[in-house]
Amino acid sequence: MASVTVTYMVKMLTKSHSHMIHSKMTKIVTRLPLLHLFLLLSTTFTATASSSAYPSVPTDCTVSTGDEKLVPVRREVYDDGRIFDISHRYTPDIPSWGNNDGLGQFLWLPASMKNGSLANNSEMKMPTHSGTHVDAPGHMIDRYFDAGFDVDTLDLEVLNGPALLVDVPRDKNITAEVMESLKIPEGVRRVLFRTLNTDRRLMYTREYDSSYVGFTTDGARWLVKNTDIKLVGIDFLSVATSDHLVSAHLEFFESREIILVEGLKLDDVPVGLYSVHCLPLRLLGAEGSPIRCILIK
Repeated sequence: MASVTVTYMVKMLTKSHSHMIHSKMTKIVTRLPLLHLFLLLSTTFTATASSSAYPSVPTDCTVSTGDEKLVPVRREVYDDGRIFDISHRYTPDIPSWGNNDGLGQFLWLPASMKNGSLANNSEMKMPTHSGTHVDAPGHMIDRYFDAGFDVDTLDLEVLNGPALLVDVPRDKNITAEVMESLKIPEGVRRVLFRTLNTDRRLMYTREYDSSYVGFTTDGARWLVKNTDIKLVGIDFLSVATSDHLVSAHLEFFESREIILVEGLKLDDVPVGLYSVHCLPLRLLGAEGSPIRCILIK
């Protein structure tokens, strides 16, 4: 009974195929176990279905026949303005902590199809706190590092959920006074702070600039003691200003409840409430990791 029913289904599903394919499918279907049949059907219809892996590709983009030049589409905004990529693209020219020459080369291609390899296989080497990245508590508290509080232990629930994007007064670091003036509502757990760093385009400047805007120690302490914020995002390589580099980080790290995401790309994103999604690499033993973050309206 099962084979008869499935045979009928195959006939109906393959009506649009040629008569020869229809005939062959009908003849072999009763000889196949059900599992093999479903695998066959899956292969058949996967091959004929259009791919949904690139849903945002403009409709005027066509696949090259070999005579045309292939041009990849790179985006910052997806789905007609609903999704914002707030991660910086990794290039040799993005700033690197304390380095005037930028990140430099971080990709190598030891296996190349042009040199006879079966596939292209790149290797990557760079500091874990490069570009848009996340800090784990072990970054500046050694006992947490020794205990294993690495990026693999970070709470993905904190890194994903409703988030508020706010503009910080452009002439100040994020002090306790500034934090209080922002009047962040009670219950808000994820806040992305856009500062003068974005206006100055510091993440697009190869030379590291120590005059960036960040949290002072009292600003970090005020946030910890007076808000429900557990995810702090900022638009440069460090959440803490250079004059309060260690002390402000310690205020955030001590409880192990607050996650810092640094180097965010917040230009051209309207202030407001979003759903943020950030995923670090599962680097066992690492106190930092590159991270891909997006905002969804």
